[in-house]
Amino acid sequence: MSSPTSSVSSRRRRNVRSSASTTVISPSRTPQNKTRTISFKATDKVKDKYPPNVVRNQKYNLITFFPLVFYQQFHIFINLYFLLVALSQFIPPLKIGYIITYFGPLCFVIIVTMGKEAYDDWKRYKRDQENNSQKYQIMTKNGIKLVPSSKIRVGDLIIINKDQRIPADLILLRTTETSGACFIRTDQLDGETDWKLRLAVPYCQKLPSDESLLEIDAEIYADSPQKDIHNFIGNFSKIVAEDIVPQVEALNVENTLWMNTVLASGTAIGFVIYTGKETRAVMNTSHPETKVGLLDEEINRLSKILFVVTLLLSLLLIALNGFRGLWYIYLFRFLILFSSIIPIGLRVNLDMGKTVYGYQIMNDKEIPDTIVRTSTIPEELGRIEYLLSDKTGTLTKNDMELKKLHMGTMAYNVDTMDEIANQLDAAFGKQQGKDTHMQRTSRTAIPAPTIMVGKSRRDMSSRIKDIVFALALCHNVTPVIDSDSEVTYQASSPDEVAIVKWTEHVGLTLVFRDINEMHLRSKHGDTFEFQILQIFPFTSESKRMGIIVKDKATDEIYFYEKGADVVMSRIVQYNDWLDEECGNMAREGLRTLVVARKKLSEELYNDFARRYHEAKVSLSDRKAQEQIVINTILEHELELLGVTGVEDKLQDGVKTTLELLRNAGLKIWMLTGDKIETATCIAVSSKLISRNQIIHQISKLEGVEAAHEELTNLQTKGDFCLIIDGESLQIYMDHYQYEFIELAVELPVVVACRCSPTQKADITRLIKKYSKKRVCCIGDGGNDVSMIQAADVGVGIVGKEGKQASLAADFSVTQFSFLTKLLLWHGRNSYKRSAKLAQFVIHRGLIISVIQAVFSAIFYFAPIALYQGILIVGYSTVYTMAPVFSLVLDKDVRESIALQFPELYKELTKGRSLSLKTFFQWLMISVYQGGAIMIMSIVLFEDEFINIVSISFTALILNELLMVALEINTWHRLMFLSEILTLAIYIVSMIFLPTYFDLTFILTETFVWKVVVITAISSLPLYIVKFLRRRYSPPSYLKLT
Repeated sequence: MSSPTSSVSSRRRRNVRSSASTTVISPSRTPQNKTRTISFKATDKVKDKYPPNVVRNQKYNLITFFPLVFYQQFHIFINLYFLLVALSQFIPPLKIGYIITYFGPLCFVIIVTMGKEAYDDWKRYKRDQENNSQKYQIMTKNGIKLVPSSKIRVGDLIIINKDQRIPADLILLRTTETSGACFIRTDQLDGETDWKLRLAVPYCQKLPSDESLLEIDAEIYADSPQKDIHNFIGNFSKIVAEDIVPQVEALNVENTLWMNTVLASGTAIGFVIYTGKETRAVMNTSHPETKVGLLDEEINRLSKILFVVTLLLSLLLIALNGFRGLWYIYLFRFLILFSSIIPIGLRVNLDMGKTVYGYQIMNDKEIPDTIVRTSTIPEELGRIEYLLSDKTGTLTKNDMELKKLHMGTMAYNVDTMDEIANQLDAAFGKQQGKDTHMQRTSRTAIPAPTIMVGKSRRDMSSRIKDIVFALALCHNVTPVIDSDSEVTYQASSPDEVAIVKWTEHVGLTLVFRDINEMHLRSKHGDTFEFQILQIFPFTSESKRMGIIVKDKATDEIYFYEKGADVVMSRIVQYNDWLDEECGNMAREGLRTLVVARKKLSEELYNDFARRYHEAKVSLSDRKAQEQIVINTILEHELELLGVTGVEDKLQDGVKTTLELLRNAGLKIWMLTGDKIETATCIAVSSKLISRNQIIHQISKLEGVEAAHEELTNLQTKGDFCLIIDGESLQIYMDHYQYEFIELAVELPVVVACRCSPTQKADITRLIKKYSKKRVCCIGDGGNDVSMIQAADVGVGIVGKEGKQASLAADFSVTQFSFLTKLLLWHGRNSYKRSAKLAQFVIHRGLIISVIQAVFSAIFYFAPIALYQGILIVGYSTVYTMAPVFSLVLDKDVRESIALQFPELYKELTKGRSLSLKTFFQWLMISVYQGGAIMIMSIVLFEDEFINIVSISFTALILNELLMVALEINTWHRLMFLSEILTLAIYIVSMIFLPTYFDLTFILTETFVWKVVVITAISSLPLYIVKFLRRRYSPPSYLKLT
């Protein structure tokens, strides 16, 4: 019996040593195979072959900063255009005016951008420096040394104290807890707020002292570095002697301490296995592509149209002059003269506006703790047409409460839960009587399943006791005493906490748990002690969790398991009620868990433990081999104990929010991992599906033909809500992707059930691809991150599942109902303001170019600049910038109107605020006003032509101030102040610029009244048009005010 085992172990040992020789000592380690075997006595030479433990989040260094920033700036069309224009001024025939006139605005934009990039990168550098310089204790043969985090190497033994950050990826060797357990906080790694239990290597934990770690001859095998933080394959091997099989203990994720997690309890000693760029934290630090808003894309297209306008205008003037002389030189000079048509300040104004919108969102007291993480796309909030939402924790609170318990022939709900407590009391009473009669001192926790009464059924109180004990034992919950001496339950799932709280309510309390034991206490003070033999954690793939415990009073061994009905129905004994009752609970909106058990003999358990250990130390297909052993010995013919129904309460304001968003024209998809019945119930109760809406359900399609038939049937239906399960959805995505998505994007509501995180992200991309509309995704858990990052706008909710979704999102909120104000109010303002600001900045450049064109046309088509030097620079800065930028404070409707009439949001999605139509309207306005100012200046000032610059420029500035006033819907005090101050600055500047302004001339009454007439002719018609339009054809929002 021992010979085959010895042979296998010897082969395994040889394989491990071979791995060590190829992956640690040999420098020819391939990138594809970075598995490693690291000795506790590894030399410095071996340690130095692994990456340094340096955290670096900087985007630039001293060498790459300028090349990268210049590339980022000059691949933007506007900046590249202005760079070429500025460089052209070094060519004498093309030189027009002062070089600073062209380089000044460009340099200002570039310097502002570079300053922002440098400041952001400097902050990243300081954070990196702080992390890299943190001191840690390292155990060496010469004693404990303090070293900075950046000097930690693979193979080092690190001492971690409570509340200290883990500096690298470690294997937990020892803790101050005698059980070898400790807790870590992982919120900075995966966003989950619950504490995670971690276990020390059993051999190391049993050593007499920490210093013994320096003396042992052992090595640790670790698989290649990877992103997956939930899985790890490794082995701890204690080398006994050269010819003796090493003592091997399997290592998994429960033995690891990943970088950037925090030790929450005790003190621990860890063995470094991955450093620097090979750590899980660094490998999961993704830098998602910068999202570009639809408005930015539209403005980029308009910039190219403006270039075409500039080129055509230049060609027109050359053509009117008959292409005389060096016409190609004149063409370039005109292009330079009209360069202000393409406003370089547009991008700066828009970026500053986005900053203002972000500030307003984060300081809105009605949506507290809202965070803008991506400041470049606030306008997108006003263009959303599809909303994709998670269910649990997003539409619901993730606040669980056990509402129903069904045991086949008995069922209990909230009103009859007291009966369970009474029956449990009765069961404990009988047990006490039995114990007294048998003169036993210890309690028997679990009655043998052979107690039968009546028609071959066990006593009712015994059955209740069985399922209560199953629920009190089958979990990963740990009671923790906090600083206020109150007991709280730590677990990765709120479902488990809800069930443990329920068992406490009915009379069986979890009072102690470590890696080896679990203690329960009844209301009478009786303590039941169990030894934990094995735990099989819940995973999204297995959809179940199990535990093997041994009753210390009776030595009976039980395997308990609970999980989703879809998997448990294949594992439990035959019954005729499970599917029906699970369906009934799901229709009530309850999350169901099936609970079962199996009694194991000592021999059967020992056989399982031996085979399971062999599977656990396997280095290939470890998970699959473990599951085969579990399936073969444990997971069949389990005794079905019952089904629990847990309620997840709706979030506050969900019904109102969904109704408002649906009225705003949004098409809403709910993507959930729950079963169809539960999702349908939540969709109806949350008003996602309206009362009279037809529901069409697609589930359990048997193949491609059935899917095609169902799709054909759907195409004949009208307006309805589609509910589809994950398997059927996958068939459509694999075989009828276009046909299905073409139909689905037209539906008002779609509910997709049993969705995986990958499916959620795929659906998001498909909707974006086929609809060409803006998609917003909202979720609260780590399984929603891929969906959120794939969306045009990702919104994360800070929930009980942690902050992972919030950290990955563009906008972070604390509850779903905040979405109403975020979209209908802030989205509206951001889009409308940016659209108006962009068009006004374009108008500002067009009008001065039209004035220049008229001037050149009148004076023999000469490419001579009308305005030069400080005038042309001041025009787009001190003379107009403040009033124009104040448009970011404008409101076209009151907040109450926007929220009361969500139908107004539909107009935003049509993109009418910034379109080719509005662009050409502003183009015509600019042509009229520029022409009027220049022509009237010449007509009225025929005798004073030498002052044409001061005349036309003054009229231009006054015209722009009046146009800003014309565009304002709701006056803000800063708007009024900016108009007055700008006018004052202009008047004062005239005194200090005698080159352009003759004071003896401009102080005459003739100058004043004629400038007023010119300004009135250019701007008054626009006021009249606005009055008539509002009187006879007002926009829809004005009808509501």
